[in-house]
Amino acid sequence: MIRWLIVFLLLSPTTSMSELSAKRRRRMSDKVRKMFYHAYDNYMTYAFPHDELKPMTKSFTNSLSELGNLKLENLPQEYNGTALTLVESLSSLVILGNNTEFEKAVMWLSENLSFDVDARINLFECNIRLLGGLVSAHILATDSTNRFIQGTYNNQLLVLAQDLGQRFLPAFNTPTGLPYAWINLKYGVMENETTETSTSGCGSLILEMGALSRLTGDARFEHAALNALHKLWGMRSSLNLLGTTLDVVTGEWIEYSSGIGAGVDSFYEYLIKAHILFGKEEFWRMFQSAYLAVQKYFRYGSWYHEADMRTGRATYWQLTSLQAFWPGLQVLVGDVAAANLTHREFFYVWKKFGVLPERYLLDHQIVHPTEKYYPLRPELAESTYYLYQATKDPWYMEVGEAIVNSLNLHTKVEGGFASVRDVTTMQLEDHQHSFFLAETCKYLYLLFDDSPLVGRNYIFTTEGHPLPVLSDWHERLPDTYTPHNLTSIKINTQKKQASAMSMQVCPANLLNPRHDDGQEIESVCHVPDARDDHRCLTDDDCGIDSTNCRRRSCSSAGYCGLWLFI
Repeated sequence: MIRWLIVFLLLSPTTSMSELSAKRRRRMSDKVRKMFYHAYDNYMTYAFPHDELKPMTKSFTNSLSELGNLKLENLPQEYNGTALTLVESLSSLVILGNNTEFEKAVMWLSENLSFDVDARINLFECNIRLLGGLVSAHILATDSTNRFIQGTYNNQLLVLAQDLGQRFLPAFNTPTGLPYAWINLKYGVMENETTETSTSGCGSLILEMGALSRLTGDARFEHAALNALHKLWGMRSSLNLLGTTLDVVTGEWIEYSSGIGAGVDSFYEYLIKAHILFGKEEFWRMFQSAYLAVQKYFRYGSWYHEADMRTGRATYWQLTSLQAFWPGLQVLVGDVAAANLTHREFFYVWKKFGVLPERYLLDHQIVHPTEKYYPLRPELAESTYYLYQATKDPWYMEVGEAIVNSLNLHTKVEGGFASVRDVTTMQLEDHQHSFFLAETCKYLYLLFDDSPLVGRNYIFTTEGHPLPVLSDWHERLPDTYTPHNLTSIKINTQKKQASAMSMQVCPANLLNPRHDDGQEIESVCHVPDARDDHRCLTDDDCGIDSTNCRRRSCSSAGYCGLWLFI
């Protein structure tokens, strides 16, 4: 590649590096666009309105009731699908600029989709895929600035989302408030239903259900999810670690071993993203405690193993494909250097096999003998996107290009994209998961063309569905700001004077946006950290937070943050 680039520059001396980069990005974004439509068009041709495509046989599977159902128990007999892949594709269509197909899909769903079906579904999977897809698409459909829908839209997707959310609520009717993992969309919790669930299943509902409450004014959804999260957090060990599986009736842990992978991963993700979306300090404090515990007990160099939540002792030395989201999460909290190191380890394993195996044994440096598959997961592409956004390092585009080329080489078939059954032989499996369109293609496209997000402030759910960060959804802040350390606070129509430091709100500095030494500041109270990368040796290297006036401190991992306020 280096030799080719030198030759190209010699032959085209007027072509700048930035122009080369722009051309390369356009070429790669077009390549990802073709991937998405190859998957989408084949789904619409051979599988719609069923749930997911079987690309090798050009047929379909009604797989909603199979998600999370490893033993394929209690499968419905009359269930014919809920157009799962179409719902999952809605926000991707908008990001790709296909407003016509988006509007067409919205209208079809408005007229045909019903959740009054006798199907036992996994609450977590249905929440992140269907509820999240509908809520996100509704917000996009009502975007008056961009007008993604030209015709009449009367909140039909929100009506569907509210109906689905109401069908979730019986799952939370337990002695602990922790929800059942399984619920029948038509009949509620079934008799003799299993009481075992996962940490993710209890702690990763707040974004979608919270957003649904904010949109409908019905607080029951957010209350149920928040109550479950509070109960789950109260079950953590003295080390601030949580196990993997638990009992929703007794509130006791079943599996004490834990990590950042399957069964727990999105719990950490939703704590920080809930803080961003809803502005609640409690989410930030919970996340800080959990993050520090992960760094202390799970981290081994640039890898993360699993450990017993009670003792912190290592249990399983394995890399799982779901862990690959972690570098992206670390970017959100400013731990970019650590994110880069871990990301490179995942990419090393990807290059070793051509895709990322579901489980890789770190102590033996081999694929787990019973989990050799790769179901088109998006997590490595997701973290690559976040790291490029944070660093603008072109190396991450090279990673993205390698991922795109691998997917086209190993998983593309005439009827779509197939999962890999065995990464050591590249034997394929006849299944195109809906998240391939919702996440994998979306993050790869945004890596090469982030223009659809310019000027917009979104967070992505764990299923890649964008939700806007709105001030109206945040906890109320003081009504007025003034450029000094006194802020006028209106409470019950009475005005009181309060120090910005005591109220932990830093007013914007409208008069002098820089310190005397020339450092840019975001508010009156803001004191920047000593180093741009936020690394530190002592607390003296850390400044004062720009939004809440709190003194930042140096963590055990050597990064400045609000670590004292947990």
